[in-house]
Amino acid sequence: MIRVRFAPSPTGYLHVGGARTALFNYLFAKHHEGQFILRIEDTDLERSTRESEESLLETMKWLGFQWDEGPEVGGECGPYRQSERMEIYKKVAHDLVDQGKAYEAYVYPEELERIREELLAQKRSPHYNEEMLKLFDTPERRAEYVSKGIEPVIYFKMPDKDYTIKDLIKGEVTFKKGTVGDFVILRSTGLPTYNFAVVVDDALMKITHVIRGDDHLSNTLRQLAVFEGMNYTLPEFAHVSMILGPDGARLSKRHGATSVEKYREMGYLPQSVMNYLALLSWSHPEEKEIMSMDEMIKEFTIERVNSSAAIYDEQKLRWMNGVYIRELDDDELTRHAKKYIIEAGLMDEMHFESNYKWIREAVVSLKKKIHQFDEIPEMIAVFFKEPIFRKEWADQIKEDDTDPAFIELYNTVKAADSWNIPDIYELFKQVGKRVKVNSKKFYHLLRVVLTGEEDGPELVNVIHLIGRNQMLKRLERVVDIL
Repeated sequence: MIRVRFAPSPTGYLHVGGARTALFNYLFAKHHEGQFILRIEDTDLERSTRESEESLLETMKWLGFQWDEGPEVGGECGPYRQSERMEIYKKVAHDLVDQGKAYEAYVYPEELERIREELLAQKRSPHYNEEMLKLFDTPERRAEYVSKGIEPVIYFKMPDKDYTIKDLIKGEVTFKKGTVGDFVILRSTGLPTYNFAVVVDDALMKITHVIRGDDHLSNTLRQLAVFEGMNYTLPEFAHVSMILGPDGARLSKRHGATSVEKYREMGYLPQSVMNYLALLSWSHPEEKEIMSMDEMIKEFTIERVNSSAAIYDEQKLRWMNGVYIRELDDDELTRHAKKYIIEAGLMDEMHFESNYKWIREAVVSLKKKIHQFDEIPEMIAVFFKEPIFRKEWADQIKEDDTDPAFIELYNTVKAADSWNIPDIYELFKQVGKRVKVNSKKFYHLLRVVLTGEEDGPELVNVIHLIGRNQMLKRLERVVDIL
């Protein structure tokens, strides 16, 4: 059975690049009816926090991920936090020492630095080997370590050979011998290094495919050597190209929002985020852009993942989110808008619920224009706030010869005895029959008079929602000086 993993570090927000890696793993596993494992790599004790882990898990669930094994779910290959697997790493490291594939080094950091400087002075690569480091392994040094309570560092012996993998995305990749020297797998603190812990975890968790960003390609050589040293079967590797900003530089905060949490805060829907991330280096066989999760699972293959870098287009994501917003039913749309309307101080929860029918009509009137929910407060404010009157509006009305239409409209509204949308359409129809006017100029100026803006929701919705009395009040300010 295919088993893949996503292994984030709980040190901050979930980057969109990490979310894409998780998604590709998820789609690959589900396409092949395999398993998706979530593993928390929290050995960076200074930066990893349980709060960050909880936030990470919540974000993963918001995106729609369901892991088969991992935190909160369990599984036969746990524990799924590296911080809870320390004894496993120590045992494997010492087993490698017993087999002669690794060794203990009783060397201080300053001594390592001297060796490094000497190698560089000789124009040699600063690679350590057992011969160099064993010089410090004396009975006196061992006794000194014991007296100070220091544990020796464990180094892995790097074989002097080439390593080659057939990467499922990059093709054949060869790492030449001598590229790296012996390297630490277990620190004196008992903490494993990344390239050691990840191999132990992948092996014991029976991971069959490692799908990750190509920034990890340079780690692969050390990992291949450890896999071989432990006599574990190699997983297949697939290194996905990085995500670049529109300027061709690596995606960063200067290109805009880069965390999933930020997009959630801005009012993006999880299905639009997942849909867009899927299209970064992968494409549907029929070049479709809008896809459900089920359709992505059905069509996803590694063979269709492009080996070239993906360009992140925030405007396309924004467009896609707008498409998904317009697919929401009116009540669902209104419930999404609620948080942003209340946080903006336009209404409190009690008033929102007691005026639900009115606020729903207001939100729905914006549906064609919304691309992210945090835009709603500014767009919907037209229904809440009376614009500050400006005398130049009346001057423009006179200049455009639309003043007879404004006066007629005011009198017609004043005489109206009902206020629903069909009646409003009829009201304007009657005004048009009585007064000949340039309709484009008239409706443009009417919007400005009623809202203070030149663009916004459908005018008939504005008129219906602000109500007859407010419309008369706003019209009266210009009619009085025409």
